[in-house]
Amino acid sequence: MPRNEPTEVTGEWDGGRSSKRRKAVRYAVPVAVAGVAAATVGLVPAFAGSGSPDLPKISAQELIAKIAKSDVQQLSGTVQVTTDLGLPALPGGVGAGGFAGGEQGGHPGASASPQSKLTELASGTHTLRVAADGPDRQRVSIVGKSADYTLVHNGADVWAYDSGSNTVMHRTAPRDAHHGTEHGAPRALPKGLQNATPQELAKEALKAAGKTTSVTVGDTAKVAGRDAYQLVITPKQAGSTVGSIRVAVDAANGVPLKFTLTPKSGGPAAIDVGYTRVDFARPAADTFAFTPPKGAKVENGDRAAEHAAGRHGKDLKDLKGLQDHKDLKGFGGFNVSGEGWTSVATLKAPGAPGGKDQLAKGGAGKLLDSLGSKVTGSFGSGHLFSTRLVNALVTDDGTVYVGAVDKQALIAAADAAKK
Repeated sequence: MPRNEPTEVTGEWDGGRSSKRRKAVRYAVPVAVAGVAAATVGLVPAFAGSGSPDLPKISAQELIAKIAKSDVQQLSGTVQVTTDLGLPALPGGVGAGGFAGGEQGGHPGASASPQSKLTELASGTHTLRVAADGPDRQRVSIVGKSADYTLVHNGADVWAYDSGSNTVMHRTAPRDAHHGTEHGAPRALPKGLQNATPQELAKEALKAAGKTTSVTVGDTAKVAGRDAYQLVITPKQAGSTVGSIRVAVDAANGVPLKFTLTPKSGGPAAIDVGYTRVDFARPAADTFAFTPPKGAKVENGDRAAEHAAGRHGKDLKDLKGLQDHKDLKGFGGFNVSGEGWTSVATLKAPGAPGGKDQLAKGGAGKLLDSLGSKVTGSFGSGHLFSTRLVNALVTDDGTVYVGAVDKQALIAAADAAKK
């Protein structure tokens, strides 16, 4: 199938929101993608089968409209998540997954809290089994070598079960759990697992469409046995570390089946998430039934959440301003500079001394020297921390510049901020 000419896409995905809002989205999404990738809370793979199906020609605009109109809410299948961000190991040999629960960092008394599991998706290859039946019933399991971790949302109940520690956590689903999301990824599930599907990743990537982005239709493909079109999203800006994003879209129903993000530096995909098996029939009702296994320790997640909210309520309230780029008081302010894929987020490192060059002194300076490379500019000096996708510059006065941009873009942002 021949490739279409590059297309600039604006307004198709956001349902006709104001131009001011679209501009904010174009600024926000590249930084959001950088943050999600760095935290590995939303990732997707590419599993094209042999042969390219012969499908009717479609434009980029038409394919995006097809995705937006898709209303599939019942499905089950297997998703493989592969993440290769090139995250550096921390002193002592601890990697990004070392803070996770389960096999990489769990212990017999480990909590079944989702937060203790999500960092396992930060590197390597993982298998997820998923099922959805509308906004009130979902199931996601992270399949491990010796233990599984399962989240089940069924009506008013959300259950999390870690088979390795035989621990269960139960929470009451939020009243608005079925609002604001699509394709069977409601608020009742943790944000990280909402984003660990091709559908959610594709939606976020499409928000970035605008004058800084080329959107085309690539070759057709077979994904999980289904005929698919491939939407190719390419940043036009030279300073972006993103080479391209490829989204495979089910030709029959418009559901994104895979999402592949390749860095500009080349090599394997940095984020590769997709269905290896998918069925759009309604899952059996007992798929979403859950009874704590005999002998399992059951934790009250509502009580734990209330306790955490009591201790950190102010910080959580401040964090709500993140999506609108409001100041985050707990982080000394959060601002975004630049445009599109070369947007850079700027914030003050939590707890950083206010005095000039304080981070360069003493033990803090030695730690920074061991983790990052020294850089200088009109802003002064600092340390650069790099992955294959996300880079961060920490200046000696404690200011952090981060984005899916190259070294020169970060230095330019720091220089501009000092003028």
